[in-house]
This record gives sequence, C-alpha cells and structure tokens, in this order.
Amino acid sequence: MPSRRERANAIRALSMDAVQKANSGHPGAPMGMADIAEVLWRDYLQHNPNNPQWPNRDRFVLSNGHGSMLNYSLLHLTGYDVTIDDLKQFRQLGSRTPGHPEYGYTAGIETTTGPLGQGLANAVGFAIAEKVLAAQFNRAGHHIVDHNTYVFLGDGCMMEGISHEVCALAGTLGLGKLIAFYDDNGISIDGEVHGWFTDDTPKRFEAYGWQVIRNVDGHDADELKIAIDTARKSADQPTLICCKTVIGFGSPNKQGKEECHGAPLGADEIALTRAALGWSHGPFEVPADIYAEWDAKQAGVARESEWNQRFAAYQAAHPELAAEFQRRSKGELPADFAAKADAYIAEVAAKGETIASRKASQNALNAFGPLLPEFLGGSADLAGSNLTLWKGCKGVSADDASGNYLYYGVREFGMSAIMNGLALHGGFVPYGATFLVFMEYACNAVRLAALMKKRVLFVYTHDSIGLGEDGPTHQPVEQLASLRCTPNLDTWRPCDAVESAVAWKCAIERNDGPSALIFSRQNLPHQARDNAQLANIARGGYVLRDCAGEPELILIATGSEVGLATQAYDQLSEQGRKVRVVSMPSTNVFDAQDAGYKQAVLPLQVGARIAIEAAHTDFWYKYVGLEGRVIGMTSFGESAPAPALFEHFGFTVENILSTAEELLDA
Repeated sequence: MPSRRERANAIRALSMDAVQKANSGHPGAPMGMADIAEVLWRDYLQHNPNNPQWPNRDRFVLSNGHGSMLNYSLLHLTGYDVTIDDLKQFRQLGSRTPGHPEYGYTAGIETTTGPLGQGLANAVGFAIAEKVLAAQFNRAGHHIVDHNTYVFLGDGCMMEGISHEVCALAGTLGLGKLIAFYDDNGISIDGEVHGWFTDDTPKRFEAYGWQVIRNVDGHDADELKIAIDTARKSADQPTLICCKTVIGFGSPNKQGKEECHGAPLGADEIALTRAALGWSHGPFEVPADIYAEWDAKQAGVARESEWNQRFAAYQAAHPELAAEFQRRSKGELPADFAAKADAYIAEVAAKGETIASRKASQNALNAFGPLLPEFLGGSADLAGSNLTLWKGCKGVSADDASGNYLYYGVREFGMSAIMNGLALHGGFVPYGATFLVFMEYACNAVRLAALMKKRVLFVYTHDSIGLGEDGPTHQPVEQLASLRCTPNLDTWRPCDAVESAVAWKCAIERNDGPSALIFSRQNLPHQARDNAQLANIARGGYVLRDCAGEPELILIATGSEVGLATQAYDQLSEQGRKVRVVSMPSTNVFDAQDAGYKQAVLPLQVGARIAIEAAHTDFWYKYVGLEGRVIGMTSFGESAPAPALFEHFGFTVENILSTAEELLDA
C-alpha cells in the first residue's frame, strides 16, 4: 500500500509537471502543502466527486489561489471530472484548469481565488451560511445541515487587510465549523517575509477569538491529524492551524526559496526532485495503486447516500421545511414572488410618493422581505443611513444564528467578499450596503462577484454630490462609471420610488450575475407613467416624456437628474420644441436590449442629445455622440448643502435650457 508521503508526492509531481509544461505557474505552494492536503482530503473531507453540488458537502477553499495546481491535482486524484489531459492544458485557452481556481470552469472548485485574502473571506461566508442554515432548518433529531469549511491560506492572505476584517467577524460570530490552515513557509515573491511581515499571527487570531493551534509540522501526518481533530471539536470558535512548511518541498536546490514560488522548476531541477522524492514515474504518470488510494468516488456515494436517508426522515417529520430547503438549495425564488412584486410596484406607482430612493428601497425591502426567507441582508455600519433594516429583520449572532441580517461593522471589503461566499454556498440571496463612494474599498470583491456571475446585491446609497455637507470625501463622482463598466454587473440608479422597486425586483430575479442598486439621500419627485412605460423600466431605459412625431432633442437622465430633465421638458415643450426624455436607470440592461427597441428609444437620426447625471461626464458620450452634450461632473465635489452644490455644478433647469438652446441653434 502506498505511504502517505507517496500519495502526497503524486500531488507534487502533477503540480510541477503541469507548471513546467505550461511554462507558467506556482509550483512551490502545492509542493509545500501536499502533505496537509493529503491528510485533509483523504481522512476528513466530506465530499462526493460524483455530485460536486451535494448540499451537505464540506467546502474547501484554496485562498492562496496561485497554488491552483494543488486544487486541480486533488480533484483529479479523488475522481472529479478533471482528467490528465485537463492537467496538461493548465493555463491554456479554453482549459478547465485555468491559472487560478475559477468557479464554473472546473467541477469541485467552490470559488474563484487569486486576489489574496478573498478566498479566506469567501470561506467566512461559507461558514456563516452553514451556521445560519443549520439554525433555520435543523430540528431536534434531524441535522441536515452539518458540514465544515476548510481553507488553505498563505502569508499573502495574512498580509492583506481583508483578512483582519473577516477573521475578526468570524471570531465574533463563533464560526466553529471554520478551519483554516496557515501555510507558514516564510516566503513570498520578494523573498523571505521576515523583512516585511513580523506580525505575531497566532496572537492576532487569539485576539479575534479564534482557537489557535501553533507550530504544527505541515509535513507530519500525525501532528496534522491531532490538530484537525482538535479543530473539529470546537463548537464556538473558528480554528487557525499554523503549519510550518517548506515551500517547494522536495526540490533539492529551490525548496525554501522564492525561486520556486512563481516560476517553473526547470527540467533539470524536476529530474533532481523526482530522484529526491523517490518518484520514478514519468511526467503526468501516477501508478494505479496510488490512484486507488486516492479515489473518493465510492466513499462519496456512501456519504451522500447516508445523508439522503437522514434527509428522507427529516422530510417525513418536517415536509414543509424540507421543501423549503430544497427550493432554496436550488436557488429558485418562491413561485408567487414575481406576481406579488408586480402588485407592489403597481401600488407604489398609484401612490406617487416623493421620497428619497433610499427610503423607497427600504419600503421595497419591507414588501419583498416577507416573501423571501432566503434574504440575508446587512450593512457596513450604516444601517440607519443605508436603510437596509426592514420590519422582519433579525440579527445573526454567535448565540442565535437563525436571523436574516448581519451587522458587518465598518468592513466594506470584507462584507462584499463574505456576501460572495454566502451566494456561492447556496440557500441565500445576500444583500449588503454602504455609501456609494465607499464601494472603492470593496470593488475587487464586486469584480469577483461579476466574474463568477453570482446573485449578489450590492446596495449603495448617498449616490452623488446631492448628499451635501459631508463634502468631496463622501460625494461619489467616478464610481458609477466604474460599476457600469464592470462586465456581468447590472447597475441601477432609479429616479423615484417606482424605479427603485423595479430595480429591486430585477436584481432579485436575476440569477446569472450581481447587481448594484444606487439610491439617493435626498427626496426625488414621483414620475407619472402609463402601463407601457411601467413595463419598460425593467428594460433599463425607456421613454418617460415624449412629443408628437420625431423629437428634435433627447434628454437622457438617471436618478435625481430625471426630475430636472422633466422640468426642462415642460418648459421646452411650452416653447414649441419637440423634446423626448429618456430615463435610463440601468445602462447595462438597456445596452442588452434588441436593436429595434434601442432605436425606438434613442433613434440614431436624432443627434441632438443631452445626458444629465451628477457623475463623471465621460461615460455618457457613447449615448450622446460627438454632436451631443453632457451635463455632469469633471471634478470632485465641495462641502455645502445639496441645493447649493447642484446650482454650483450646473445641475439646474436653467443650465439644461441654455445647453439645449445652444445645441439646437448650432
């Protein structure tokens, strides 16, 4: 029977061979963590390669995602749909083994990692999801939600600030089923980390409220098993296992050095490594007896079958809960959600309130929240300003995780990455809020949500210079353009309560990507619409006011500036001008419409166009062209009351009229 070291050496060999063939990659981490992976995956990990989406599987996250060949080797060896040919195509175009683990490309990859620290944050999200689902669904004698989250991480993850944000919260929430393996090898790309990383990491995590297991030999299976057993006994503390390892373990000339961190070992060094490890097999060759020892398919079937029996008993005892668990696990919305949401939108349209869109957002949450038990909301310490709390909210805590609202504290980046983990785990539609300008703290997590195409709802309030006296530090200018330019992300900036409700509905119903919902601090006037206009809001852009025949001028606006556009429309119409107002709450959604619809809203033959938005001007030139004008921001804001700022920066009816006259008379 192959020894543990031989089984771990299969990971090392496959990893160095794939990196060498690609002439690109990071062999050091997979070779250094192979012994840890062998113990975890063979002796503890609850998974089924035949069904990578089994709901009660353990979640495994490789936060130090540059070591992706560790993950791919494990999936291949244990029986997932990852072949030797896939490993040979490491980092190649169209490959199922991309340069970093990417969600959706490879069976068994739980999340996209690479930007350091975010995998750890996703793992915190997975562990929160497990704890909340268990509290919501488990009943006496029936524990259908009972799994661990394991995460590998390195020095880079520890140095990134997001590790502090999420690990402090993990300790506060008592996430006992979160177990992290710290690959303490002392090496990063620039060399030995003691020149720039001298934190007492164990003390840091103990201060967070974690159980810390120090000085574990990451190449000693017995020490690792004792550490994992200790970690798994913790009910109310996450665990950090500090593993001392040698990066590039087995490489005679490069182990323990930065040379093996981010570059192939080279053919000569690989030959020496094979000899040093006693691995006599050729490139991409694994003996049958080692494959047999690694194969987890039969054990996976047995694990899932045992859980299915438990779920059947649960289903018999609690049929409604079981049906709800299955629905939420599939990511399906309640069957009556769309109809009830449409009825609410019609009520809002009939009511015609003039309110801030952040308040309209809270009203929508009060309407939709009771319909969606999968909602798991939150705010980065701004609930009273973001208005993310609705009447049915109950906070999640270490002692009672059955709630539906997370108090994230001042952790915008951590919140956003945790939400990604919640969405990836399944069973939840997460939303979380901050001020729009502080999206900058979190934008890389927003980017990963878009990259993974997950249903995550990012709520941003205080959407422009209209927030007023807090000044340019808090007044967003360039953020809307950044969000709108992010692939797969739908960005909504509604102009009133009706568009706000539609934006929420569209974001909730969308299951192929995230949405950003942008709301105002100040009150916005209600805009009257007929039924056709009401239906067209969901198309991202539509004709809100029109003239008889073809317009000579089109005003395009979003958010608070739609009210200015309609006022200008009234005055221009009185002057005999043929004007159209287009409200465009979501440019991304509008751009995805068919050419006929877009032509009907923005006819190409009408070149006189003015875009009006209290955000950066440059984004809007693709809609107004060279002949048009943009009334927007080309600088940061100022500290003053909102009315004074709007006048100072030209967001007035008078400026629109003046610009229109100049454009039409040119």
